[in-house]
Amino acid sequence: MALTTGRGLRIAYELTGDPSGPHALIVSGLGRQLIETAIGLREMLVAAGLGVVRFDNRDVGLSTHLDGKIDLSKVRRNIDAGLAPEVPYRLEDMADDAVRVIDELGVHRAHVVGFSMGGAIGQVMAVRHPDRVATLTSISSTTGDPTVGQPDAAGKRALFTAPPPDPEAAIDTLVEARRVIASPGQFVESEARALVAAAVRRAFDPAGTGRQLAALWAAGNRTGSLRRVVAPTLVIHGDADRLVDPSGGRATAAAIRGARLVEIVGMGHDLPAEYLDRVGREILAHIVAGEESGPASRHGAGG
Repeated sequence: MALTTGRGLRIAYELTGDPSGPHALIVSGLGRQLIETAIGLREMLVAAGLGVVRFDNRDVGLSTHLDGKIDLSKVRRNIDAGLAPEVPYRLEDMADDAVRVIDELGVHRAHVVGFSMGGAIGQVMAVRHPDRVATLTSISSTTGDPTVGQPDAAGKRALFTAPPPDPEAAIDTLVEARRVIASPGQFVESEARALVAAAVRRAFDPAGTGRQLAALWAAGNRTGSLRRVVAPTLVIHGDADRLVDPSGGRATAAAIRGARLVEIVGMGHDLPAEYLDRVGREILAHIVAGEESGPASRHGAGG
């Protein structure tokens, strides 16, 4: 399924599970397509009676891809110099895309579950559209504060190693990047390769990932705005995350009033089977508590 936004962008999405029950909106990370995102988690949420929505952010998958390769080094230099970078779109636009998806489905309030960049998008949703976010779960993400959540040397290489232009040749590069940031001892190459290959053959646009990264950088430090979040918030982070240092998760939980932090020993920048049950149980308990609290008590607590 797909919708066309007010600016003519196509956003591809899917709904599984109970369309009449509470809805969970899963927001993908940098360069990730809906088919790659939290498959096991989706199944757990569906089994619990939720309608689960996944979608392709702009510039990946079957959603609209914008034109032009962006100069990330120039964007970074401008940001470091305190200048407003010129980027095709911002994280706020991506958050608004997500709201349009639930609009299309007639869902007023969704339980937002975002991974990595998807966590940042979820945070922006909770700030810009507080009445649309029933609960927020931010996984393996950060606040945009440059003093926290930074990758280590290996994580940085994985992030900035561009895949070759040939889609089939790119699969090896992308699989290796995922190996680097995976939970130690939990990487299953055959599974990662099958998922990467399916995604590459569905849509391949490294320049689109670059434009998403520029939007993420341009968002800047969200710490101040996160203090306005009223949605009950769960922050999950692995202590072995090499792409987004665990300090990013701790800072997120500290910035959002009443947020609960769950650090998972041994988990990297992924959701392997070893940790999926724990993560799923934490998210489901959070959603159930959010449903029980209801919007009236939530907004009253927010002040």
